[in-house]
Amino acid sequence: MPQIGKRKLDKLAASLEEDLAKKAKGLTQAEIDALDPQLFTLADYDAAAAERTGYSNYSYWRSTLRIFWRNKVARLLIILLGIMLLFTFIQPFLPNQKDPTEIFYNEETGMPLSNKQPGEVEGFILGTNNLGQDLWSRTWYATRTSLFIGFVVALSECIIGITLGVLWGYVRRLDQFLTSAYNIVDNVPRTIILILISYILRPSMSTIILSMCLVGWLKMARYVRNQVVIIRDRDYNLASRCLGSSTPRIVYRNLLPYLVSIIMLRAALAVPTAITDEVFLTYIGLGLPVYTPSLGTLIIAGKALMTTPSLSYQLIIPCVALSFVTVCFYVIGNAFADAADPKNHVS
Repeated sequence: MPQIGKRKLDKLAASLEEDLAKKAKGLTQAEIDALDPQLFTLADYDAAAAERTGYSNYSYWRSTLRIFWRNKVARLLIILLGIMLLFTFIQPFLPNQKDPTEIFYNEETGMPLSNKQPGEVEGFILGTNNLGQDLWSRTWYATRTSLFIGFVVALSECIIGITLGVLWGYVRRLDQFLTSAYNIVDNVPRTIILILISYILRPSMSTIILSMCLVGWLKMARYVRNQVVIIRDRDYNLASRCLGSSTPRIVYRNLLPYLVSIIMLRAALAVPTAITDEVFLTYIGLGLPVYTPSLGTLIIAGKALMTTPSLSYQLIIPCVALSFVTVCFYVIGNAFADAADPKNHVS
């Protein structure tokens, strides 16, 4: 801020004294004596104080969280989802928990406790399946397995998709190459790629994760690239390049902050999408082995019994878990993306 020179201060002081002298002619001596002399002393200019008047304690992330927390539906779902995630991972360490792969037998007859409805046998909260395995433990184990796959795929999608998307949109020399690569991969149906990789390799968790990672980065990279193309030639980016800022610094300081809403939305949607793909691959017989509980294997096992009303619980339970996780991530992802949008932070 430019400082005021001594000549201007003296001129301003003289003008104020002259103005006060004119106004004082209409006052009585008693009124003049009653005035506080400190009100008419000249204040010194303080550059530090002037700078403090323009200070703002605005925080982008604090503002984002405040806007997000105002959404009552998202707030309720994130609390319920947090409780579910916490219980999913601490459930095996709780007392009286059963092995999800163990087959339980009737002590009197020696026969497996097959297809016992919820609460029919003491100690089996959600009943048993056709093999006599505890559905309570299998459901939580399956949810844990599917969530692990979803989080790993979402993390790889963020790393690969953001990196390729930024390079695709900002480095013009890579635009043609990455556009061709994107078109080649995107024109092959996602389902075909998942099926081929799962069919060529041995069905396992690593195979499923690999197949999803090969196609999961496409949408993230495309959305990031489109946003980078929009903002890469704005004035502040041109100024940064003219001042000699490196490409990584421009990307990190100028571009990525504007992509937070898109990245958070895509990352949140990647988790339920990966879980849905796992269920699909298991449904067609190319998913996890039958001895590894997942939401896909539970749904496939329950599908074979859906025509029997008394056994429909074996399909309903994993479907409810899958639907709850999918809806929570979708609503929370959209709410957080709206809260993180810079347009909602303009006062």
